[in-house]
Amino acid sequence: MLGSLPVRILDDRHRAEALAILDADPVANVFVGSRVHAAGLDPRRLGAQMWGYLHDGRLTSLCYSGANLVPVAATSDAVRAFAERARAQGRRCSSIVGPVDAVGELWDMLAPYWGPPRAIRSAQPVMSTSTVPAVAADHRVRRVRMEEFDLVYPACVAMFTEEVGVSPNAGDGGVLYRSRVAELIRAGRAFARIDDGRVVFKAEVGAVTPYACQVQGVWVPPDLRGQGRSVHGMAALVTEALGSIAPAVSLYVNDFNVRARAAYRRVGFTEVDTFMSILF
Repeated sequence: MLGSLPVRILDDRHRAEALAILDADPVANVFVGSRVHAAGLDPRRLGAQMWGYLHDGRLTSLCYSGANLVPVAATSDAVRAFAERARAQGRRCSSIVGPVDAVGELWDMLAPYWGPPRAIRSAQPVMSTSTVPAVAADHRVRRVRMEEFDLVYPACVAMFTEEVGVSPNAGDGGVLYRSRVAELIRAGRAFARIDDGRVVFKAEVGAVTPYACQVQGVWVPPDLRGQGRSVHGMAALVTEALGSIAPAVSLYVNDFNVRARAAYRRVGFTEVDTFMSILF
């Protein structure tokens, strides 16, 4: 029992209950699940608050409230309660992201107070695979070494700016983003093919649980696109990830990115869910 209030800020006393919810759908919940598996629910370690929604005294839904606002297993009643709490505290996040129905409902309630957003990505297919790709892997794709940071970082910035619409170097000069890229390299979760000092393919495994991992930041220089580099690069990454990181590999992509979706299908990914993102 968590008490009589329908929404509470959770702590490590509720870790097992929260993980049971998160791990029930490890692909959809990999982003939040990775943080809870690694840091627990203490807001200081998690770097965010985890809100819990109670139904008949039982924890049934979650909402991660940090740099992103992410509803998890959220019913309509839970979404309404989370929206009330989010509205009361004011917008502190740079995005709302998660399953399309929950995010759509949440945004309908918050839009009059938080709008207008910078962008709405209304349909982002979630894709997953647990099978070694049948297509040939690019064996020159490998883990990035820390001494290659200055080589890889501009490619990361280019990818982020193209995808999100703003540079990660804006605001704090890139301090937080540089730290995140370095963290992924040190963890062995940044992959690239580097030819003669030039990054020609790169991607990172941004979130990991014992059950799934999530790929982010897939990028090929614009002048090299259309040559199959992302297909064979992703085949290499997926093969390595399944062997050494997690038993399922996932990602999500904008529905209008037809070329990327086709490439991921060639690697063996199938669409298993749909996300929505509100960007501020």
